[in-house]
Amino acid sequence: MTTTYAVLSEGLEKSFGTKGEVVHAVRGLDLAVAEGTVCGVLGPNGAGKTTAVRLLTTLLRPDAGSARVAGHDLVREAAAVRGAIGVTGQYASVDGDLTGRENLRLFARLHRMRDAPTRAGELLERFGLAEAADRPASTYSGGMRRRLDLAASLIRRPEVLFLDEPTTGLDPASRNQIWEAVRALRGEGTTVVLTTQYLEEADHLADDIALVDHGRVAHTGSPAELKALIGSYAEVVVAHADAMPGAAAVLDRLTGSEPAFAPERHAVGAVTTDPTLTLPRLVRELDAAGVPLLDASLRPPTLDDVFLRLTGGRTDRKELVT
Repeated sequence: MTTTYAVLSEGLEKSFGTKGEVVHAVRGLDLAVAEGTVCGVLGPNGAGKTTAVRLLTTLLRPDAGSARVAGHDLVREAAAVRGAIGVTGQYASVDGDLTGRENLRLFARLHRMRDAPTRAGELLERFGLAEAADRPASTYSGGMRRRLDLAASLIRRPEVLFLDEPTTGLDPASRNQIWEAVRALRGEGTTVVLTTQYLEEADHLADDIALVDHGRVAHTGSPAELKALIGSYAEVVVAHADAMPGAAAVLDRLTGSEPAFAPERHAVGAVTTDPTLTLPRLVRELDAAGVPLLDASLRPPTLDDVFLRLTGGRTDRKELVT
Protein backbone atom coordinates (compact mmCIF):
# COMPACT_ATOMS: atom_id res chain seq x y z
CA MET A 1 0.00 0.00 0.00
CA THR A 2 1.19 3.53 -0.80
CA THR A 3 1.40 5.81 2.21
CA THR A 4 -0.14 9.26 1.83
CA TYR A 5 1.63 11.92 3.83
CA ALA A 6 -0.12 14.87 5.44
CA VAL A 7 3.26 16.48 6.13
CA LEU A 8 6.36 15.86 4.06
CA SER A 9 9.45 18.05 4.37
CA GLU A 10 12.86 17.69 2.76
CA GLY A 11 15.94 19.63 3.80
CA LEU A 12 14.14 22.50 5.54
CA GLU A 13 16.56 25.10 6.90
CA LYS A 14 16.18 28.25 8.98
CA SER A 15 18.81 30.50 10.51
CA PHE A 16 18.61 33.69 12.54
CA GLY A 17 21.06 36.49 13.22
CA THR A 18 23.75 38.33 11.31
CA LYS A 19 26.97 37.19 9.69
CA GLY A 20 28.76 37.81 12.96
CA GLU A 21 26.58 35.45 14.98
CA VAL A 22 24.26 33.08 13.13
CA VAL A 23 21.98 30.67 14.96
CA HIS A 24 21.12 27.58 12.90
CA ALA A 25 17.70 26.67 14.27
CA VAL A 26 16.65 24.12 11.65
CA ARG A 27 19.27 22.57 9.42
CA GLY A 28 18.06 20.00 6.92
CA LEU A 29 14.82 18.83 8.51
CA ASP A 30 13.34 15.73 6.86
CA LEU A 31 9.95 14.80 8.27
CA ALA A 32 7.21 12.49 6.97
CA VAL A 33 3.86 12.25 8.77
CA ALA A 34 1.29 9.80 7.44
CA GLU A 35 -2.33 10.93 7.14
CA GLY A 36 -4.55 10.19 10.12
CA THR A 37 -1.68 9.55 12.54
CA VAL A 38 -0.13 11.29 15.53
CA CYS A 39 3.54 12.15 15.08
CA GLY A 40 5.44 13.06 18.23
CA VAL A 41 8.36 15.43 17.65
CA LEU A 42 10.70 14.91 20.59
CA GLY A 43 13.73 16.79 21.78
CA PRO A 44 14.93 18.99 24.64
CA ASN A 45 14.56 22.76 24.82
CA GLY A 46 16.58 24.28 22.01
CA ALA A 47 16.44 21.30 19.65
CA GLY A 48 14.49 23.23 17.02
CA LYS A 49 11.01 21.80 17.57
CA THR A 50 9.13 25.09 17.78
CA THR A 51 11.02 26.61 14.85
CA ALA A 52 10.11 23.55 12.79
CA VAL A 53 6.43 24.02 13.68
CA ARG A 54 6.61 27.72 12.75
CA LEU A 55 8.05 26.77 9.38
CA LEU A 56 5.47 24.06 8.68
CA THR A 57 2.61 26.38 9.65
CA THR A 58 3.86 29.24 7.41
CA LEU A 59 4.69 31.50 10.35
CA LEU A 60 8.30 31.51 9.15
CA ARG A 61 9.65 31.23 5.61
CA PRO A 62 12.34 28.59 5.14
CA ASP A 63 15.79 29.59 3.93
CA ALA A 64 16.10 26.35 1.97
CA GLY A 65 14.38 23.03 1.42
CA SER A 66 10.78 22.21 0.58
CA ALA A 67 7.65 20.85 2.22
CA ARG A 68 4.07 19.94 1.48
CA VAL A 69 1.37 20.17 4.15
CA ALA A 70 -2.09 18.74 3.46
CA GLY A 71 -1.05 18.39 -0.17
CA HIS A 72 -0.03 22.06 -0.58
CA ASP A 73 3.40 23.51 -1.20
CA LEU A 74 4.58 25.32 1.92
CA VAL A 75 5.87 28.41 0.09
CA ARG A 76 3.96 28.64 -3.18
CA GLU A 77 0.60 27.72 -1.63
CA ALA A 78 0.98 29.19 1.84
CA ALA A 79 -2.61 30.45 1.97
CA ALA A 80 -3.93 26.98 1.14
CA VAL A 81 -1.72 25.48 3.86
CA ARG A 82 -3.11 27.94 6.40
CA GLY A 83 -6.63 27.02 5.32
CA ALA A 84 -6.02 23.34 5.99
CA ILE A 85 -4.31 23.45 9.38
CA GLY A 86 -4.95 24.30 13.01
CA VAL A 87 -2.25 25.44 15.43
CA THR A 88 -2.03 25.47 19.22
CA GLY A 89 1.15 27.14 20.45
CA GLN A 90 3.00 26.80 23.72
CA TYR A 91 0.93 29.55 25.32
CA ALA A 92 -2.85 29.93 25.28
CA SER A 93 -3.93 32.54 22.74
CA VAL A 94 -7.43 33.14 24.10
CA ASP A 95 -8.64 36.57 25.20
CA GLY A 96 -9.08 36.61 28.98
CA ASP A 97 -11.62 39.45 28.85
CA LEU A 98 -13.98 37.43 26.66
CA THR A 99 -16.01 34.44 27.80
CA GLY A 100 -15.21 31.00 26.47
CA ARG A 101 -18.20 31.19 24.14
CA GLU A 102 -17.22 34.66 22.90
CA ASN A 103 -13.67 33.50 22.21
CA LEU A 104 -14.82 30.65 20.01
CA ARG A 105 -17.42 32.76 18.21
CA LEU A 106 -14.72 35.36 17.53
CA PHE A 107 -12.44 32.76 15.97
CA ALA A 108 -15.32 31.41 13.89
CA ARG A 109 -16.26 34.86 12.62
CA LEU A 110 -12.64 35.66 11.77
CA HIS A 111 -12.81 32.62 9.52
CA ARG A 112 -16.12 33.87 8.06
CA MET A 113 -18.02 30.84 9.31
CA ARG A 114 -21.78 31.19 9.05
CA ASP A 115 -22.49 28.65 11.79
CA ALA A 116 -20.32 30.39 14.43
CA PRO A 117 -22.78 29.99 17.36
CA THR A 118 -23.47 26.34 16.56
CA ARG A 119 -19.82 25.42 16.09
CA ALA A 120 -18.81 27.24 19.30
CA GLY A 121 -21.47 25.35 21.25
CA GLU A 122 -20.32 22.01 19.82
CA LEU A 123 -16.71 22.59 20.84
CA LEU A 124 -17.57 23.88 24.29
CA GLU A 125 -19.54 20.71 24.90
CA ARG A 126 -16.86 18.49 23.46
CA PHE A 127 -14.11 19.90 25.66
CA GLY A 128 -16.12 19.96 28.87
CA LEU A 129 -16.42 23.74 28.97
CA ALA A 130 -20.18 24.14 28.53
CA GLU A 131 -20.82 25.00 32.19
CA ALA A 132 -18.09 27.67 32.13
CA ALA A 133 -18.96 28.92 28.65
CA ASP A 134 -20.24 32.32 29.80
CA ARG A 135 -17.47 33.04 32.30
CA PRO A 136 -14.50 35.23 31.32
CA ALA A 137 -11.57 33.10 30.19
CA SER A 138 -9.42 34.91 32.76
CA THR A 139 -11.25 32.92 35.45
CA TYR A 140 -10.37 29.57 33.83
CA SER A 141 -7.74 27.25 35.24
CA GLY A 142 -4.63 26.54 33.17
CA GLY A 143 -6.09 23.27 31.95
CA MET A 144 -9.37 24.91 30.95
CA ARG A 145 -7.54 27.62 29.02
CA ARG A 146 -5.52 25.02 27.15
CA ARG A 147 -8.71 23.12 26.27
CA LEU A 148 -10.30 26.36 25.06
CA ASP A 149 -7.19 27.10 23.01
CA LEU A 150 -7.35 23.62 21.49
CA ALA A 151 -11.05 24.10 20.73
CA ALA A 152 -10.23 27.36 18.94
CA SER A 153 -7.66 25.61 16.75
CA LEU A 154 -10.35 23.12 15.70
CA ILE A 155 -12.95 25.71 14.81
CA ARG A 156 -12.60 24.96 11.06
CA ARG A 157 -12.12 21.19 11.34
CA PRO A 158 -8.49 21.22 10.13
CA GLU A 159 -6.92 18.37 8.19
CA VAL A 160 -3.65 18.73 10.11
CA LEU A 161 -3.35 19.98 13.69
CA PHE A 162 -0.03 21.22 15.10
CA LEU A 163 0.27 21.10 18.89
CA ASP A 164 3.42 22.71 20.31
CA GLU A 165 4.05 21.34 23.82
CA PRO A 166 0.34 21.53 24.71
CA THR A 167 0.61 20.00 28.21
CA THR A 168 3.68 21.78 29.59
CA GLY A 169 2.87 23.04 33.09
CA LEU A 170 -0.48 21.27 33.37
CA ASP A 171 -1.55 19.10 36.29
CA PRO A 172 -2.10 15.37 35.62
CA ALA A 173 -5.88 15.66 35.31
CA SER A 174 -5.67 18.47 32.75
CA ARG A 175 -2.94 16.65 30.87
CA ASN A 176 -5.10 13.53 30.61
CA GLN A 177 -7.97 15.60 29.23
CA ILE A 178 -5.71 16.94 26.47
CA TRP A 179 -4.52 13.39 25.75
CA GLU A 180 -8.11 12.17 25.40
CA ALA A 181 -8.84 15.00 22.98
CA VAL A 182 -5.82 14.08 20.83
CA ARG A 183 -6.86 10.41 20.75
CA ALA A 184 -10.37 11.40 19.68
CA LEU A 185 -9.02 13.59 16.87
CA ARG A 186 -6.89 10.76 15.55
CA GLY A 187 -9.95 8.51 15.65
CA GLU A 188 -11.75 11.01 13.45
CA GLY A 189 -8.94 11.01 10.89
CA THR A 190 -7.19 14.25 11.84
CA THR A 191 -3.41 14.21 11.47
CA VAL A 192 -1.68 15.56 14.58
CA VAL A 193 1.90 16.82 14.83
CA LEU A 194 2.73 17.00 18.54
CA THR A 195 5.94 18.52 19.87
CA THR A 196 6.81 17.53 23.41
CA GLN A 197 9.66 17.12 25.85
CA TYR A 198 7.97 14.13 27.46
CA LEU A 199 8.63 10.61 26.24
CA GLU A 200 5.67 9.47 28.34
CA GLU A 201 3.36 11.77 26.39
CA ALA A 202 4.63 10.57 23.03
CA ASP A 203 4.48 6.98 24.24
CA HIS A 204 0.78 7.37 25.10
CA LEU A 205 -0.23 9.28 21.97
CA ALA A 206 2.15 8.92 19.04
CA ASP A 207 2.06 6.38 16.26
CA ASP A 208 5.54 7.53 15.23
CA ILE A 209 8.24 9.66 16.82
CA ALA A 210 10.77 11.99 15.23
CA LEU A 211 13.70 12.66 17.57
CA VAL A 212 15.08 16.12 16.78
CA ASP A 213 18.66 17.09 17.55
CA HIS A 214 20.42 20.26 16.37
CA GLY A 215 17.58 21.11 14.02
CA ARG A 216 17.59 17.74 12.27
CA VAL A 217 15.55 14.58 12.65
CA ALA A 218 18.14 12.26 14.15
CA HIS A 219 15.99 9.14 14.53
CA THR A 220 12.46 8.06 13.68
CA GLY A 221 10.31 5.11 14.66
CA SER A 222 7.40 4.02 16.77
CA PRO A 223 7.71 4.46 20.55
CA ALA A 224 8.35 0.74 20.90
CA GLU A 225 11.06 0.80 18.24
CA LEU A 226 12.90 3.72 19.84
CA LYS A 227 12.71 2.17 23.28
CA ALA A 228 14.04 -1.08 21.88
CA LEU A 229 17.05 0.82 20.57
CA ILE A 230 17.67 2.29 24.02
CA GLY A 231 16.86 -0.75 26.13
CA SER A 232 16.27 -0.63 29.87
CA TYR A 233 18.12 1.17 32.61
CA ALA A 234 19.52 -0.98 35.40
CA GLU A 235 20.27 0.79 38.67
CA VAL A 236 21.54 -0.50 41.98
CA VAL A 237 21.87 1.27 45.31
CA VAL A 238 24.55 -0.08 47.63
CA ALA A 239 25.10 0.20 51.37
CA HIS A 240 28.18 2.44 51.22
CA ALA A 241 30.44 4.24 48.76
CA ASP A 242 33.18 1.59 48.95
CA ALA A 243 30.78 -0.92 47.34
CA MET A 244 30.12 1.21 44.24
CA PRO A 245 33.13 -0.04 42.21
CA GLY A 246 32.04 -3.65 42.76
CA ALA A 247 28.50 -2.84 41.66
CA ALA A 248 29.85 -1.00 38.61
CA ALA A 249 31.95 -4.03 37.63
CA VAL A 250 28.88 -6.29 37.73
CA LEU A 251 26.80 -3.84 35.68
CA ASP A 252 29.59 -3.40 33.16
CA ARG A 253 29.82 -7.16 32.67
CA LEU A 254 26.06 -7.71 32.41
CA THR A 255 25.15 -4.71 30.25
CA GLY A 256 28.25 -3.97 28.21
CA SER A 257 27.62 -0.25 28.87
CA GLU A 258 29.71 2.21 30.80
CA PRO A 259 28.13 2.64 34.26
CA ALA A 260 27.00 6.04 35.51
CA PHE A 261 27.51 7.03 39.15
CA ALA A 262 25.31 8.97 41.58
CA PRO A 263 27.63 9.14 44.62
CA GLU A 264 25.20 11.11 46.78
CA ARG A 265 22.80 8.13 46.66
CA HIS A 266 25.44 5.38 46.54
CA ALA A 267 23.85 4.42 43.21
CA VAL A 268 25.27 3.00 40.01
CA GLY A 269 23.34 2.55 36.76
CA ALA A 270 23.82 1.40 33.18
CA VAL A 271 21.76 1.02 30.01
CA THR A 272 21.14 -2.50 28.72
CA THR A 273 19.58 -3.82 25.53
CA ASP A 274 19.92 -7.44 26.67
CA PRO A 275 16.38 -8.90 26.92
CA THR A 276 17.68 -11.77 29.08
CA LEU A 277 18.75 -9.44 31.88
CA THR A 278 16.02 -9.65 34.48
CA LEU A 279 15.85 -8.14 37.94
CA PRO A 280 16.25 -11.53 39.72
CA ARG A 281 19.34 -12.28 37.63
CA LEU A 282 20.81 -8.87 38.41
CA VAL A 283 20.28 -9.36 42.14
CA ARG A 284 21.82 -12.85 42.03
CA GLU A 285 24.92 -11.61 40.24
CA LEU A 286 25.39 -8.77 42.72
CA ASP A 287 24.97 -11.14 45.63
CA ALA A 288 27.48 -13.57 44.14
CA ALA A 289 29.97 -10.71 43.83
CA GLY A 290 29.48 -9.81 47.49
CA VAL A 291 27.97 -6.39 46.80
CA PRO A 292 25.98 -5.12 49.84
CA LEU A 293 22.76 -4.24 48.02
CA LEU A 294 20.04 -1.94 49.33
CA ASP A 295 17.91 -1.64 46.19
CA ALA A 296 17.86 -2.64 42.51
CA SER A 297 15.62 -1.77 39.59
CA LEU A 298 15.14 -2.20 35.85
CA ARG A 299 13.06 0.56 34.30
CA PRO A 300 12.01 1.68 30.80
CA PRO A 301 13.98 4.57 29.29
CA THR A 302 13.07 8.19 29.94
CA LEU A 303 13.39 11.02 27.43
CA ASP A 304 16.82 11.75 28.91
CA ASP A 305 17.91 8.16 28.26
CA VAL A 306 16.66 8.28 24.67
CA PHE A 307 18.19 11.65 23.88
CA LEU A 308 21.53 11.06 25.57
CA ARG A 309 21.98 7.64 24.02
CA LEU A 310 20.88 8.45 20.46
CA THR A 311 22.30 11.96 20.13
CA GLY A 312 25.24 11.93 22.51
CA GLY A 313 23.59 14.58 24.67
CA ARG A 314 24.82 17.56 22.64
CA THR A 315 23.33 20.79 24.04
CA ASP A 316 25.43 23.60 22.59
CA ARG A 317 23.14 26.59 23.12
CA LYS A 318 25.00 28.65 20.46
CA GLU A 319 23.80 26.16 17.87
CA LEU A 320 20.19 25.86 19.00
CA VAL A 321 17.02 27.82 19.55
CA THR A 322 13.61 26.74 20.76
